Amino acid sequence: MKKVTVEEVNNRLRKGDDVQFVDSRAAHVWDEAETKLPGAIRVPPDEPEKQIGNVRKDAYVVTYCT
Repeated sequence: MKKVTVEEVNNRLRKGDDVQFVDSRAAHVWDEAETKLPGAIRVPPDEPEKQIGNVRKDAYVVTYCT
């Protein structure tokens, strides 16, 4: 796993790279969040095995939490 900056992700998006965002916030944090990234999939830290199959292998994957 490699840390990336917002600028690096923006550059990939501008170039047209296929980027998949993975939100790894816990359920209670997700529920209380005012902002959610459209199109992001959720893979909560307490149940990755249930959702990991939804993470695409052919995209640049960016995992984030708050």
